[in-house]
Amino acid sequence: MIELRGVSKTVLSGGRPLTILHPTDLSVPAGQFVAVVGPSGSGKSTLLGLIAGLDAPSSGEIAIDGVEITGLDEDRLARLRGAKIGFVFQFFHLIPSLSALENILVPLEIAGEGRPADKAAALLQDVGLTARGHHYPSQLSGGEQQRIAIARALANDPPILLADEPTGNLDSTNGRHVVDLLVDVNRKRRTTVVMVTHDPELTERADIVLSMRDGRAC
Repeated sequence: MIELRGVSKTVLSGGRPLTILHPTDLSVPAGQFVAVVGPSGSGKSTLLGLIAGLDAPSSGEIAIDGVEITGLDEDRLARLRGAKIGFVFQFFHLIPSLSALENILVPLEIAGEGRPADKAAALLQDVGLTARGHHYPSQLSGGEQQRIAIARALANDPPILLADEPTGNLDSTNGRHVVDLLVDVNRKRRTTVVMVTHDPELTERADIVLSMRDGRAC
């Protein structure tokens, strides 16, 4: 499902090369739940961004569901992301002028879903927020906003869900709800989940734990 072969990332810092991610190999079978852990600055989010095709590697190859993405142009890469990958961010990134339901509707309408309102309503139900669909992000708690963000990420039924510290801005109770939801998505939908986290509960429930330090998997 996800294959990385010798993938690295180097940037210029103060006119000198700085390697954020050293050559890394990774193989994630379909349906697995992967927790990526490590201290700040260890390369976790860089790795996730490379898998998502949001950034290009300095070396190596990345394959998503059998498709080599490092050679794709922006249009083809965008189409692949829309079909294959859902992304959940730490800071939710909901559109503040749209209701919870409308935030979920956006990717469905872009994709040309036949009955977008019905599917958006079903996703709201899946994340337990049917009664909050008409509320705007500012009227929702952090945990509710993250659950809406997860519903939006699942709108096009992607086989892969990537999440960058999804519980990082939540209290323990809301964090636990989000953990349960993500585990549910993996177990019931068989969605492949790769998640950067500091949450020990998520780590305990993952199939694979990838530890990183100083830009290296260890």
